[in-house]
Amino acid sequence: MPLFDQVDMENYAEVLLWGLAETREKPFKNKDIVLIRYDIPGLALAEAIYSRVMDMHLMPVTMAMPTPYMNMERYLNSSYGQLLFQQPGLGELYSQVAGIITVMAPEDLTHLQTVDPRTIAEARRSDASNRRILQRRKQSGALGWTTCIYPTEALAAASGMTLEDYATALKRACWLNMPSPVKEWKRLQREVGEVCDWLDSLDIASLRVESEDINLKVPVGNNRRFVGVSGGNIPGYEIYFAPDARKVEGTYYADQPSLRYGHLVLGASLDFSDGIAARVEAERGQVFLQNQMYSDSGARRVGEFSLTDKRFSRVDRFMAHTLLDENYGGDNGNCHIALGGSVLESFTGPPEMLTPELEYELGFNSSDMHWDLVNTQPKRVTARLKGGESSLIYENGSFCF
Repeated sequence: MPLFDQVDMENYAEVLLWGLAETREKPFKNKDIVLIRYDIPGLALAEAIYSRVMDMHLMPVTMAMPTPYMNMERYLNSSYGQLLFQQPGLGELYSQVAGIITVMAPEDLTHLQTVDPRTIAEARRSDASNRRILQRRKQSGALGWTTCIYPTEALAAASGMTLEDYATALKRACWLNMPSPVKEWKRLQREVGEVCDWLDSLDIASLRVESEDINLKVPVGNNRRFVGVSGGNIPGYEIYFAPDARKVEGTYYADQPSLRYGHLVLGASLDFSDGIAARVEAERGQVFLQNQMYSDSGARRVGEFSLTDKRFSRVDRFMAHTLLDENYGGDNGNCHIALGGSVLESFTGPPEMLTPELEYELGFNSSDMHWDLVNTQPKRVTARLKGGESSLIYENGSFCF
């Protein structure tokens, strides 16, 4: 019996096309190009997306992502020139594409653990010009994007589930087990949007996050808004913003495991001073975590702060992938910080105005890294308002709305 039947596949594809449209300022029109990137185990979902794109009279372009074997060949069996090589035509494709859907279906979660992370970072830097093309098109409203997960044995094993149970949990998380999943996502978008509007209306100067192991001040910064259910990730329940990265202060602790480049990091603890992670420790993976702090000049700063309300989330257990785990609801909801690059969609002005100079002036962080670290402990989040008052906004896993 297949993990997802035909109806599940069609529903998933429809939700992803909805998410794609939500992230794009301009409506899609006939002959717009949609790039479908997928891991090989996610081929069946990629085919369902392809069919839906064709039904919409758009132009699908498919791109299979490198397999674990191909990645290992690139990182361990290449010359420097081969490591930095970029596929001809990518810049031209990215400058024309109207939407990108990415289906992540990892065959292996640990194959990169023997690769020097500096080698991976060097290869990533070589693609910076293409990423800048996509970022400019996002900011202009010309590019929509969304990302999803397809279940694999590697994900199921890492999360302690059978593949069938993992698939069931994923379908539930994406509302695919409901008669009309897109209708559910539109409802969630409306309800989460009301919370975002409430938070924006408070005129918050900073947040104080407190749990058993966290005591963190997160300044909201000027020209910021709270963002939720944007369509960029499916599922995506979190409410997030880009703080003023220069002024984050205090201690943060991630009790949820994190996998990055094949390395498992457990119990990461970070002390921030003047916005910089001055002390970084971990119960497991400490050397890797500390080395990541030197990836670039922005890697030690916070580019995102997020809260997930357990009333909205349908992720109630560890699922071995950040896209799902950063949306964990469970008994206590979650918060997470992302080390590295800021989430620019929280800028309140016209996106095209957000030049690198203005980003710097407003305290948006610039980095090639974006690493989410999640805390699921019971917590209180108190807002200090610009008028000087304090207001409890989040407790026991829910917003006080």
